[in-house]
Amino acid sequence: MYKLLALPGDLDTRPLRQALWAHHIGHRFTQQEGQQILWLANPKQRDEAARLIELWHRGELSSARPSAPPRRPSIADQAFGQAPLAAGLIAVCIALFLAMMFAGDILVRALTIVPLEVVGQRLVAGDLSTTLTSGQIWRLFTPALLHFGWMHLIFNMLWLWYFGRQIESIQGWRRLGLIVVVAAVVSNLAQYLTGTVLFGGMSGVDYALLGYVWLMSRRRPGSGYFVPQMLVVFMLLWMVFTMTDLAGTIGFGNVANEAHLGGLLVGLIVGWFASRSVANGGSGNGS
Repeated sequence: MYKLLALPGDLDTRPLRQALWAHHIGHRFTQQEGQQILWLANPKQRDEAARLIELWHRGELSSARPSAPPRRPSIADQAFGQAPLAAGLIAVCIALFLAMMFAGDILVRALTIVPLEVVGQRLVAGDLSTTLTSGQIWRLFTPALLHFGWMHLIFNMLWLWYFGRQIESIQGWRRLGLIVVVAAVVSNLAQYLTGTVLFGGMSGVDYALLGYVWLMSRRRPGSGYFVPQMLVVFMLLWMVFTMTDLAGTIGFGNVANEAHLGGLLVGLIVGWFASRSVANGGSGNGS
């Protein structure tokens, strides 16, 4: 509560109280040493409350019209207000996932790391070097935006928001953007080099964000970064588990293990240099 005003104890404050409530100004009056103390719930409403007090003193409260109640921001408004880049990436991934239900293979083929064509019963993939020299540079990044199932999408978006929001809030959207782009390209190339051409997901980026946030929280405890140790253990154990034959046996096959590992290494490397620059006096703020 914010202490705004002290008034004589015998003064009739009922008109003022009614006006404050009518203008949606949370407040409270207390008695203290023969005085009435006015407290505000929200200090940001101090100016509006002061205006009403002035009108009350002049006997002109009837001329003060109640303002419309403030609109409660939606979840999307709050998300884009806190971390616009992270929220934007989530929105794009969700939109693409929904669009794939209608556009189907056309959209997938446009965003895979190399062009794909179905010839007879065979899937024919283009060559990466030819693809890049033809100007289709975006394909190095866009597989990260593709998701092939609801659970795949939901878990990747949860981690993207949890870690990405921290980075964007503390060091700005440029720092988050740098990690996302580099991690997506490296993890996609790592997966492609295994001979896989049809893959997608933000999980490689998520592991990069995990590595970055974890290393920053360890090397720079005062930076504001935080990740529960058990979450780090869980995600690392999950990465190791999906690399085993057991994962495929119980239905977790076709996991982009190389993308996970490549992303994690990117996050640790970027986090190492970022923590050094902070230690040497750099702010590290990319906003």
